[in-house]
Amino acid sequence: METSERARLDTYFGNIARRFTPQALPSSLLVTHLLPERPSFVRAVGTVSNLRAVLPKPKSIDAAARREIEQGFPCDELTRELFADPDTAVTYLETRAASEHVVLLDVGGYFAPVIDALCDRFSGTVLGVVEDTENGHKRYAERDKLPCPVVSVARSPLKDPEDFLVGQSVVFSTEALLRGRGDILHGRPALVIGFGKLGSSIARLLHAKGVHVTVYDIDPVRRAQALSQGFGVARDRDRAISAAGLVLCATGALALKGEDFPNLRNGAYVATVTSSEDELELDGLPDGYTRSSSGENVTRYSTTGHYFYLLNNGNAVNFLHGASVGPFIYLVQAEILAGVRLLARRDLSATMHEVPGEDRAAIAATWLNYYNR
Repeated sequence: METSERARLDTYFGNIARRFTPQALPSSLLVTHLLPERPSFVRAVGTVSNLRAVLPKPKSIDAAARREIEQGFPCDELTRELFADPDTAVTYLETRAASEHVVLLDVGGYFAPVIDALCDRFSGTVLGVVEDTENGHKRYAERDKLPCPVVSVARSPLKDPEDFLVGQSVVFSTEALLRGRGDILHGRPALVIGFGKLGSSIARLLHAKGVHVTVYDIDPVRRAQALSQGFGVARDRDRAISAAGLVLCATGALALKGEDFPNLRNGAYVATVTSSEDELELDGLPDGYTRSSSGENVTRYSTTGHYFYLLNNGNAVNFLHGASVGPFIYLVQAEILAGVRLLARRDLSATMHEVPGEDRAAIAATWLNYYNR
């Protein structure tokens, strides 16, 4: 990032932080993709809260960004296991923010499995969670009862530009890997599993490239939406998997189980928009499959009479090329800061919430002032 661009970004976040700084600063833990531009956002989180730890998502850590962050904040290793066991999770929170009022800033529902224990047994107070992603939103929303408020920005209109551009980056990276092997998208029918914001964006972009796209989603409403937009909609999921030459997984949950992989047609490519642990049950792959490299960031899985290719080891394929969505990501990051102030007021019920429309409007107006030049 050029010096002038970084200065503009720092000024933008300084303006946003001043607007959304709570009267009494809570403490916070921040899960984030630690990409090159991310230090400005992290420092803004440190302005609106007492940032006790940054937990970078393992598959998206820029070394220079991490070194910059470590100069001002603790950086800890993030794993699903850290927040799978209640005792381990509570102990960790105690080491970072004992007896403090804490906001948990989440990307993908990492805190969801232990949120009850954190709320019940932590020596301080968990004021709530701010969740950034659709799969994380679902992890909290599917619970019968929440022990604290959860402010979700996953379905915010400010996230629409990001979702479209992430879909564009997924298609770009997928095509780049295929071309790296001397292959192309055209003539290879695609199956998009999941027709949410990302899946629908991917489907439209593939169609624009002349690819025949079929969609599958467990939600009949989304299947009807896909049909209305001119996509083929799979009536039989297994048959659709076996017919596709490219399978793009965009559910935020489990798209392919272990028993699905042998149904892939020979030479099919599989790519995801999130981590392999969310989308793919690779541990359930039947015995007999062996792995081998088949080009940069392409893994060939094969057994007698069958083979398929997995892109980027099943992790988000767009992170291979930076996953950049330009300055539009700063809209959502600003909304996360607004979520911190919302939770710091301590007047929300223990349910799912959104950032108020007037706060979104203020964020958009500020962003336009800096990035509509």
